[in-house]
Amino acid sequence: MSTAIATDVNPPIHMEEFEYDNKIVRNFAIATVLYGLIGILVGVLIAFQLVYPFLNFDLSYTTFGRLRPLHTNAVIFAFVGNGFFTGMYYSAPRILKASMWSKKLSYFNFWGWQAIILAAAITLPMGLTTSKEYAELEWPIDIAIAVVWVAAMINLLMTMVNRRSEHIYAAIWFYIASFITVAMLHVVNSLALPVSLFKSYSIYAGVQDALVQWWYGHNAVAFFLTTPYLGLMYYFLPKAANRPIYSYRLSIVHFWALIFLYIWAGPHHLLYNSLPDWAQTLGVVFSIMLIAPSWGGMINGLFTLRGAWDKVREDVVLKFMVVALTAYGMATFEGPMLSLKSVNAISHFTDWTIAHVHVGALGWNGFLTFGILYWLIPRIYNTKLHSQKLANFHFWIGTLGIIFYAVPMYWAGWTQSSMWQQFTEEGLLKYPNFLETVIQLIPLYILRGIGGILYLVGFVVMVYNLYMTGKNGTLIETETARAPSIASIWNPSKGEYWHSRTIERRPVLLSILALIAVAIGGIIELVPTFMIESNVPTIASVKPYTPLELQGRDIYVREGCYVCHSQMIRPFRAEIERYGEYSKAGEFVYDHPFQWGSKRTGPDLHRVGQKYPDSWHYNHMEDPRSMSPGSMMPPYSFLLEAPLDTTTTAVKIRAMQTLGVPYEEGYDQLANQDLMKQADQIKASLKQSGIETKSDREIVALIAYLQRLGTDIKSNNNVATQSGL
Repeated sequence: MSTAIATDVNPPIHMEEFEYDNKIVRNFAIATVLYGLIGILVGVLIAFQLVYPFLNFDLSYTTFGRLRPLHTNAVIFAFVGNGFFTGMYYSAPRILKASMWSKKLSYFNFWGWQAIILAAAITLPMGLTTSKEYAELEWPIDIAIAVVWVAAMINLLMTMVNRRSEHIYAAIWFYIASFITVAMLHVVNSLALPVSLFKSYSIYAGVQDALVQWWYGHNAVAFFLTTPYLGLMYYFLPKAANRPIYSYRLSIVHFWALIFLYIWAGPHHLLYNSLPDWAQTLGVVFSIMLIAPSWGGMINGLFTLRGAWDKVREDVVLKFMVVALTAYGMATFEGPMLSLKSVNAISHFTDWTIAHVHVGALGWNGFLTFGILYWLIPRIYNTKLHSQKLANFHFWIGTLGIIFYAVPMYWAGWTQSSMWQQFTEEGLLKYPNFLETVIQLIPLYILRGIGGILYLVGFVVMVYNLYMTGKNGTLIETETARAPSIASIWNPSKGEYWHSRTIERRPVLLSILALIAVAIGGIIELVPTFMIESNVPTIASVKPYTPLELQGRDIYVREGCYVCHSQMIRPFRAEIERYGEYSKAGEFVYDHPFQWGSKRTGPDLHRVGQKYPDSWHYNHMEDPRSMSPGSMMPPYSFLLEAPLDTTTTAVKIRAMQTLGVPYEEGYDQLANQDLMKQADQIKASLKQSGIETKSDREIVALIAYLQRLGTDIKSNNNVATQSGL
């Protein structure tokens, strides 16, 4: 007689208890609001500095050149960065049904990130900068960024491993890809040779440095301002609308296509420059292809609201999110269009780019952050939003602020480009004096500043509204939740979609595939530029900077002159007529870092050397309007009295030798002798013009550098005046 053994086909589900930490969310939310306020305030100040130069306050710490990097870093890394962490620390545990893997790492992330922001707020106004756009912070802070960022990434990855959900939702894909890619970009772009505690030289030079920087710069926008916020959109928009995301399959295509294509697009920032043509073409091709996945994400978000548009009329959170997605769609259509060479020839170096960037920053990042905060704060404080009317006021005045900002800047961009390129019937430049093109923009700059004020007013209203919301409620520091253990619910199904079955269940595999997707483009673009010499042809007449010129170049970098002046003459008739012979790749082989710039508020300086006497530069730096009436450039009178620190000359020469600059062996010990000899010559030249100064002043070194620019090759110096620097 046989005995049947009963088996439990469906074992009981084991429930596990865990906690959500709302305190870390609250902390990041406060930091988001605080730094957003500071970043926008500084933005409004520098906007009006371009109209009223006295707002530079004649101080070294508050000039436009030093405050503009402070503004961009405050908005990108302090406001948007903290906004991302706010949303991630709220959404990731709830998606993965698990506490964050390490509470200590969470708080290390918070305090470390705030310390980095504080360090940036101190060092940038002091002129401690690498001059690499969106990567201006010096090497000790760069190391801290890498450590804190990777710590946060490990915390998220381990939370994914220890999750209690079978599948990993789309928001998490975007979070982990952002962490991986930004870590890669940051490390590669920040490689530098330290000279002192707060001074370093990029290990790359000229063309190679420019390519690495804009590979980083474009993708910092992509993987710090875009993909993290797409992750937030995938979580918070469905939550706010109380509807599932429109299309799971579209989210898959959106994610993988976006992260693979985005990384290739950096060279479109360097069109018509000295970058090899093949790299420029790659950047253009992949930029155009980016339209499809970018709009796929926007469509996925907006279509989530199908059948719920009546809510948008009433729910201010959804209003902010809809405008954010619309701004994202506009910016991600315009970006590929700006990468077309015919369009880029018009837009590059103009305020058009400024308008484009701010539609993304103010509309996409700003409005999505506002929507998330209005949705999130009442929930973690277990109360209702203090005032829907104030939130609606914020929405409308913020929208008006974006319009007042963006429209004048688009207009300014078209005006600049058309005036720069306009010729008379006789074939001469119609506006040979660059300052004429600047003065024309002043009314538009005033409107831009008004737009910034409107946006700031809305932000202040939000601060009050959120403060009162918190005051009316009580923070729920931790929320207890229960969910089945992963072992209890693990049930692979043959009917599952392949992505769900093979990738979403495996967080490590997902991370590795994301790394491969973003690394391919970078490797293909960067490696040939470094390994194949023909990509950067050398020019025999190009010599290393003299010690005094090297010191002057460091002052130029410190003062942020690259913020307003380019050093890259494109091969256009108008630019050659205005500035001189177009720039060659071999002219920049000793530039650590490159100084091509991305905006011309003042004229290009690549051929400025020997065009003016030393006295002109001296007077121009002391009082720009004495040489260029109507100029918006701030005075740099502090350079006239500041002593030049020659104790650093030897170590700087040795650093350059390490980087391959061909100074003779032992020259570091003789460098200051040559420095003083050249300084004495400039002093004597100034004395002949009736200017008394000492040889060991920073102004002398800066003049030496400016007089060197563009003089290594023969060029057409018979060009129109460049008054209006």
